[in-house]
Amino acid sequence: MLENLKLGGQYDGFLFLAEAARNPPVLRSHRHAELELNLVVEGTITYVVRGQRFTFGKRTLLWMFPAQEHQLVDRTSDAQYYVAVFKPGLIRTACRSERYNDLKRSNVKGEGVLQTTLEPGAFDLVKKTMELMMIGALDADVLNREAGFGVASNFLFEHGDPDALNAGLRHLLLLCWRYQLTGGTTSGAVALHPAVIKALGLLGDGDWPGSLGELARQCGVSEAYLSRVFAGQMGVSLGRYRNSVRMGRFLELCRQPGRKTMLEAAYAAGFGSYAQFYKVFVQTYGTGPSTTMKPRE
Repeated sequence: MLENLKLGGQYDGFLFLAEAARNPPVLRSHRHAELELNLVVEGTITYVVRGQRFTFGKRTLLWMFPAQEHQLVDRTSDAQYYVAVFKPGLIRTACRSERYNDLKRSNVKGEGVLQTTLEPGAFDLVKKTMELMMIGALDADVLNREAGFGVASNFLFEHGDPDALNAGLRHLLLLCWRYQLTGGTTSGAVALHPAVIKALGLLGDGDWPGSLGELARQCGVSEAYLSRVFAGQMGVSLGRYRNSVRMGRFLELCRQPGRKTMLEAAYAAGFGSYAQFYKVFVQTYGTGPSTTMKPRE
């Protein structure tokens, strides 16, 4: 799915700190015209790219090129990671020497996800650079609620000083690429079973109406086998993943104009009861929905 990040013309990209504790799990597979850079600050995050699973820990710098369809499938509860995107125009302007030619590619060389684990000093420098670029940004709660760019809403990214942000993005891009060239490789991966890949696709739309048994039949295997191989390869149970998809769908419904009540949204997202929804919400965010959810401005 080609995602439109809806960036205004005055911005060469965007940057925000995603936090699992308040950032909705947007789990559909997607790509976009912009080059994406992630820096894992705490915890771990897991992506699926081309039928392979990749898990990245603290101090990992990773790149998603425009042709790379990627799907965030899991995060630890303490996960924090910066997400930066760079428009093609910024890359053309900033990258004039041969050293940076590969940043102009639409896809990574070879297989997998390009990444490197930063040394502590380099990690601190990149993290501090990103922190300074957030001065003048929208409130962190707003950016997290809208997944940075606004999922299923009329949200548009804004920053109090676009010129400073654009200059920072250019510096950040070149700085991180120099670290990538020094220490990076294409990361290893876990190749996924075809049934797991199909289950991710069916569940990723956020509206799978059937039982897990029916899901397994659609994938051509038994429920017990699908549950076992899914947990083994993804590092998360099939039930937990499905609840993450439902939670993401719930939060999208709550953000839409003329939104549903929390009860209506919970049922529409696929939860079988409010009690089930409440339990999953507390497990995800550590508190009840009435405390965490804020009215849309």
